[in-house]
Amino acid sequence: MRFQDRAQAGRALADRLAQIEWHDPVVLALPRGGVPVAVPVGLRLGAPVEVLVVRKVGLPGNEELGIGAVAEGLDEMVTGAIAGRLGLDPRLLGELAARERSELRRRVTAYRGGRPLPELAGRDVILIDDGLATGVTTEAATQAVRAAQPRRLVLAVPVCANESRLRLGGIADSVVCLSTPGDLGSVGRWYDDFEQVTDEEVVDLLAVARASRRLNELSPSGGGPSGGERPR
Repeated sequence: MRFQDRAQAGRALADRLAQIEWHDPVVLALPRGGVPVAVPVGLRLGAPVEVLVVRKVGLPGNEELGIGAVAEGLDEMVTGAIAGRLGLDPRLLGELAARERSELRRRVTAYRGGRPLPELAGRDVILIDDGLATGVTTEAATQAVRAAQPRRLVLAVPVCANESRLRLGGIADSVVCLSTPGDLGSVGRWYDDFEQVTDEEVVDLLAVARASRRLNELSPSGGGPSGGERPR
């Protein structure tokens, strides 16, 4: 299965997720690429959409190779298996994590301003990204959400590596993935348009999701939020 772009992938994912019964759902997107996927899901389910900021910790000299990740709400860096195999100095890992935490704080301010994360305890949380390859950043996000004690945690992505899906299924309650190719390679291979999402686009998409949700709640014919969700 290929996707035209992230928005189309989000609509396809929304079709799948709409078949599930939800209790007080909230949609959390991993920025930046997960946001255009998550917004159609939130609109379809009548659920709030927000970002959970995560930062990959890259190997010095090869930054694209993720050796770990940091996430808001999680005190410790999540390290990938490759960090252990390389025998990296814990002090170096700490320095790299501190650098990414600084960028994480900047992005939290840029994306949410003064808005806190929605209350997650006792709710169904749908965690969304545009794809799942090695999964170290998604694992950090999943652990952060799990620590907030949701009623149910579902990881939802358009395309994923089967090994990562199985591993993260041990942390999330379930993983919904539309396509699990045997030769995943990079996530971008499975999109016709995989242009980088900007900070400005993230902010604009979140504003659209909030405005649409308010209109739905105020509309007499809107029927209110779906899935037993309380207005927020």
